[in-house]
Amino acid sequence: MSPINKVIINKETTISPIWIMRQAGRYLPEFREIRKENTDFIKLCLNQDLSSVITLQPLKRFELDAAIIFSDILMLPYGLGQKVEFERNFGPKLGELNINEIIKTDEIDFVEKIYNVYKAIKKVSSDPILNNKNTIGFVGAPWTLLVYMINQQSPKKKLKENFFKDNFLINRILLIIEKFLKIHIKQQIESGANIIQIFDSWAGLLDEKDLPNYIYTPTLNLVNYVKSLNVPVICFPRDIKNYKEFCDIVKPDVISIDYNVNPKNIIKNIKIPVQGGLDPKILLTDKETLKKETIKYLEIFKDHPYIFNLGHGVLPETNPEMVKCLVQTVKEYK
Repeated sequence: MSPINKVIINKETTISPIWIMRQAGRYLPEFREIRKENTDFIKLCLNQDLSSVITLQPLKRFELDAAIIFSDILMLPYGLGQKVEFERNFGPKLGELNINEIIKTDEIDFVEKIYNVYKAIKKVSSDPILNNKNTIGFVGAPWTLLVYMINQQSPKKKLKENFFKDNFLINRILLIIEKFLKIHIKQQIESGANIIQIFDSWAGLLDEKDLPNYIYTPTLNLVNYVKSLNVPVICFPRDIKNYKEFCDIVKPDVISIDYNVNPKNIIKNIKIPVQGGLDPKILLTDKETLKKETIKYLEIFKDHPYIFNLGHGVLPETNPEMVKCLVQTVKEYK
């Protein structure tokens, strides 16, 4: 059994496996070489050979316990026919949301459009480097995808003023998102993903009264679906105010915490395995600070099932040597 599965399934506390959000990508010089030649990000994600090479790059450098497929949560709107592109120093830009076009998309069209993502997962999961390690597939949570599809870009703390004006449209799109997320999840699992992480990057934008409709209910439906396929599911509801309530309602196998939350409150209130928490900016400091902050998390969670990770994705300006130091610190901790 892999170290991560021992923590998730057996609730082991004697080990702290490690993987890192965005471990494959922008901070690695070998990734930048590939990126220079491949300026279209979506095309790169859909290049099964290159995306599998990128996915495995960090495992060739560091003693990580899982590969997470090099892809993007916006593969879903792309598969539904919404235009998706990534602009340098800006981020994702989505085209106009045409509900009449989206409802015409059937399962075969959707799977065909992003089929190379599944081919890449197949390649990665069968690579010998993944012996006794996990292959992590992922999706965006329904709420976060809804935000991108209607907002047409990253909300950066703010939604379009008229975001909620058409309640009927919003609920209709949420149902479509949920339907195709299940298809996307199933295809990833059938291709070799043995953990699914659900990223709710914009969970923190909502008022408490809106959480049941936009986060709890749709995410719970997905969590139950993943569990029905006998695969563990990790939820990352970034910046949500009440992690305990989220866990009590949504019941993921693992809760991934962001860096704004006090880990001591988490340990007091949450019984399920925990992942993450370290501020990615700590990797921009020095090795002594990094070791100290890393050990702080390991100490807090030493009697709790815990997977070491960051509280958000690794930053592009991170020195790979600092990642190496982080992984070594976690592996040497007793």
